[in-house]
Amino acid sequence: MIVADDVSTILSSGVRLTVPLAFAACGEYLAERAGAMNISVEGMMLGAAFGSVATASATGSATTGLFAGVLIGLLVGLVHGNLSHRLKINTFVAGLVLNALVLGLTGYLITVSDFDSHQVPQVSVPWLRDIPLVGAPLFVERWPVYLLVVVVPLTWWLVERSRWGLELRAVGERPQAADVTGVRVDARRRQALLWCGALAGLGGAYLAVGEVGSFNQNMTAGRGYIVIAAVIFGGWRLGRTLLGCALFGLADALRLALPALGLTLNSQLLIVAPYLVALLAMLLFTNRRREPGALGRPFERDST
Repeated sequence: MIVADDVSTILSSGVRLTVPLAFAACGEYLAERAGAMNISVEGMMLGAAFGSVATASATGSATTGLFAGVLIGLLVGLVHGNLSHRLKINTFVAGLVLNALVLGLTGYLITVSDFDSHQVPQVSVPWLRDIPLVGAPLFVERWPVYLLVVVVPLTWWLVERSRWGLELRAVGERPQAADVTGVRVDARRRQALLWCGALAGLGGAYLAVGEVGSFNQNMTAGRGYIVIAAVIFGGWRLGRTLLGCALFGLADALRLALPALGLTLNSQLLIVAPYLVALLAMLLFTNRRREPGALGRPFERDST
């Protein structure tokens, strides 16, 4: 029988597994609202995870490693933006190539490197940590978790309330009309990819130096694609997108917790279960809201 302590443990694991997805999803949501379909979010997270561990090992500071991960995510976003919007390479091809490049490069470097383990410190919030059932899962966490309190509302405000966000939404819906009004369409999309790169980098770095403390080959294990699925699941709305991340995080936590609780299930089924949950969620909820009108479409100025 599952008791309260087991539920608290599953929730705590679910929160930790949701956090890197939530960071990356905030960035992917903003990028897609600008019409930039960012397939390279997996490469951003994986590259940041490797870079954060390498930097933490070299400097002895997990916090320094965390910020290095953010910079690596920015670098991947910068490369993707220039390939897609300056060189006019198909954005899907550019994203897949970057993912493959980062996967191969990190896979090679980890075989010839030896890193020390470092983790960012844990923070416990007085009084709130004593709330039954949810206190420990939510208020006894590594400190980067609490950055979500800033990142989520800031992302929403940028998209929905700022002038920059108005221009982002315009280039995501009707780029030709936005261009006529003087908005630099490709520049706004590159800026959106930079925001996505920074947050995906933060998510990947948190996974490495926040939870694990080391780097394993392909440690993101497709989480970047789950982030894309979460944005679609959320109907390009931030709140629903984060709900999709939480759904996957809890499904992944259950996968890890069920064997420990004495429930024996097929191991291959447990591994694939979180991804099946994400796929089913997409199938059930993707028609709730229309995607941005110019999502994934290259901008070409009308010469007529």
